[in-house]
Amino acid sequence: MGRYSVDEFIEITGQKDLGEGLFELERDRMLELNLNGRVWTKRGSMVAYLGDVKFTREGVLEHGIGKMLKKAVTGEGVSLTKAEGQGKVYLADEGKKISILKLDNDSIFVNGNDLLAFEDGINWDIKIMKKVTGMLAGGLFNVKLEGTGMVAITTHYDPLTLKVTKNRPVFTDPNATVAWSGNLKPDLKTDISLKTLVGRTSGESVQMAFKGEGFVVIQPYEEIPFQAAPPS
Repeated sequence: MGRYSVDEFIEITGQKDLGEGLFELERDRMLELNLNGRVWTKRGSMVAYLGDVKFTREGVLEHGIGKMLKKAVTGEGVSLTKAEGQGKVYLADEGKKISILKLDNDSIFVNGNDLLAFEDGINWDIKIMKKVTGMLAGGLFNVKLEGTGMVAITTHYDPLTLKVTKNRPVFTDPNATVAWSGNLKPDLKTDISLKTLVGRTSGESVQMAFKGEGFVVIQPYEEIPFQAAPPS
């Protein structure tokens, strides 16, 4: 096999079975689902599949009228697709890095735009940070996932996880905050008045404040530039 030959390229880049179960990182930006049943995925994230797999867009009342109303009111972009059957499904999202988390009867909050896939048995709900909605136009909406099973999240570049303790709170930019442990309830922190925020992006003037015991996942990228809310 010659250097830079087609055969070498196929050998280096070819799919490999690692035997890691349902969720498997085929590459750090490509998730392989070894499907035998059903998994929920971010709509539009499928890039290839093998086998007998059916994809169905999330129904209007698929998860109950409560979630439907929340999505209608908030405009939250948590659009899901069911992948059902037997085979291999490959997911990716704009070349973002993928991390797999195994929940064991616990919970995590994830920015809706950073949620790539999760097992069918995991419960989820849209959560609205009410204190933030008055400060930032469009508010800040996240998905709470709880139960036991696999979850895949995405980040621009490598994620960094910060531990939150009672003696050391953590403050983050909402635009760079990806996820946090389900026991934390972030608050809003700002050192300037609402009036001075009008017409600006949030930047460093508005932060999410995490206090208690848990963790926060951030990325070195400001994903969604929230705007200051207009005066009422």
